[in-house]
Amino acid sequence: MSGDELEVLLVEDNPGDARLIEEMLRDAGDLRRRVEGDAATDDGSRIHHETSLTDGLDRLSETGADVLLLDLGLPESTGLETLERVLDATEFVPIVVLTGLRDEGVGIEAVERGAQDYLVKDEVTSDLLVRSIHHAIERNRQERERARRVEQLEALNRLNRVSQDITHAVITTDTREDLERTVCERLVASDAYRFAWIGEVNRSTDEVTPRVSAGVEEGYLDEVTVDLSDGAEPEGPGAKAVRTRSVQVVQNVRADPEFEPWRERASARDYGSAAAIPIAHEDLFYGILAVYAESPNAFSEPEVEVLERLGDVIGHAITAVERRDALASDAALELEFAVTGFAEPLTGLTTSDDAVVDVETVVRSDDGVVAYGRADGVSREEFEGAVDRTDAIDEFRFLSSDGDELGFELVTDAATSLVTAVATHGGQISSGTVADGELRFVVGFPRGRDKRQLVELVEDHCPGASPRAQRTVERDDADVDTATSVIDDRLTDKQRSAVETAVFAGFFDWPRTSTGEDVADRLGVSPATFTQHLRAAERKLFEALFRDESADEESAPWTPLDADSEADSRPEANAESEPGSESATDADFETESGSE
Repeated sequence: MSGDELEVLLVEDNPGDARLIEEMLRDAGDLRRRVEGDAATDDGSRIHHETSLTDGLDRLSETGADVLLLDLGLPESTGLETLERVLDATEFVPIVVLTGLRDEGVGIEAVERGAQDYLVKDEVTSDLLVRSIHHAIERNRQERERARRVEQLEALNRLNRVSQDITHAVITTDTREDLERTVCERLVASDAYRFAWIGEVNRSTDEVTPRVSAGVEEGYLDEVTVDLSDGAEPEGPGAKAVRTRSVQVVQNVRADPEFEPWRERASARDYGSAAAIPIAHEDLFYGILAVYAESPNAFSEPEVEVLERLGDVIGHAITAVERRDALASDAALELEFAVTGFAEPLTGLTTSDDAVVDVETVVRSDDGVVAYGRADGVSREEFEGAVDRTDAIDEFRFLSSDGDELGFELVTDAATSLVTAVATHGGQISSGTVADGELRFVVGFPRGRDKRQLVELVEDHCPGASPRAQRTVERDDADVDTATSVIDDRLTDKQRSAVETAVFAGFFDWPRTSTGEDVADRLGVSPATFTQHLRAAERKLFEALFRDESADEESAPWTPLDADSEADSRPEANAESEPGSESATDADFETESGSE
């Protein structure tokens, strides 16, 4: 339509027939209101007349039309060939075919091939013509809607297949880069998109740095800059997606005025529409996936929803890959934090030089977080009284008392959120210490992760925590106790016999095939002796698995760490560190007021 007018294109070479049709349309009065009903305005309709098929097709390509009245008996094309040429040259233009009395069968076949209706010229009346135009436009709308739904369904099926491929890629790919490249290549291979790339946030430059890409780029990534610095205007949907953590869609690159100069660069490469999808998993943000299509309006609402879920799938997949790498790695990044305003009765006990409370391990349970540790230089009564005055501790009991050293177990739900969030991102709280009136704890993460995001993660889930230091822990495979080395080197012959007999006799099966008495009888010892050997062997095995043996670690020294600073994880930033160390220098964590 031109504004609110109904555009009618008549292609008829017979001047008399053309004049008759035009008079009928004029006699119909307000054609647009009669066709569209009460929703129409009073602007009426316009009739354009062309005498040849070539001129008619040119008019359609230049200005379009709301309905086409097409004579099949034109000089340059006759019969159904005329209709076929129009259908090949146009898309979703409602067509009403005009035939002679002897061509009624041709009109019926024309409807079967794609026309919306047909009229016999000698039988046409004004009301019949208007009714036919109305039906043609309505049927055409229904066809467009069906085609749109089919296209959406195909797009959703493509994206669902991509999601399945990505899920499979988690199992088959070895690195994050391979996973991301698979995502981009799979999206472009679906023929729905011309170009796709994945970028991550570079905290040192406040820009999004492209990692992998696939498709028709033509130097686009060499020019694009996604600036995230304070005060910078979002140049494109990618920067806005990072800031808002939500999917950003540009349905028409050439017509959307929001993003400049991004829009100019994208339209120069014939990208018709684009979408930027955040890649994140829970609290950890990995970057963005940018997807470009050739045609405008390529991203329907259901498709955007699938793309949003795809960003979550990729984030979860990256987390899984990094966790797998962490399990296979011999190195870890440890961050030390100090906490203020937490468990103050306990911290008050350690103001003297001799008093120390060490938390050796932290375990999640259904009741919250269970911590096991030892208190040294504090009397039993003082420690128990401080625990009673600490609101954050829900349950407590002493496990042992050896001179001035007290073994304890305590339960708290105050640290549940922190422990869960840290574990979700492949880390763990490795230790905690209360000394000199201050509570400090150490969190270990896989090496190579973004330190700033890890610091923010801990701060978000532990109010009052502030970073103090960092170091990299290297473990030597030759010195780490494995189950086999413990059995060979630490267990006595009797302990090994007790464990081996119990395993093969079915003592650990459920239901048991041999009782403790049966195994003891087989070994020729009393049940009490068997239990003693078995418990001693279990203790050695589990200690080797769970206790942190400092003698087996090569740790870089602690270096200062500031929450507001930029923690650069690039290898070149640590080029002057000791061999095997990835500790950052003080300059890496400089703040506005100077390094800590």
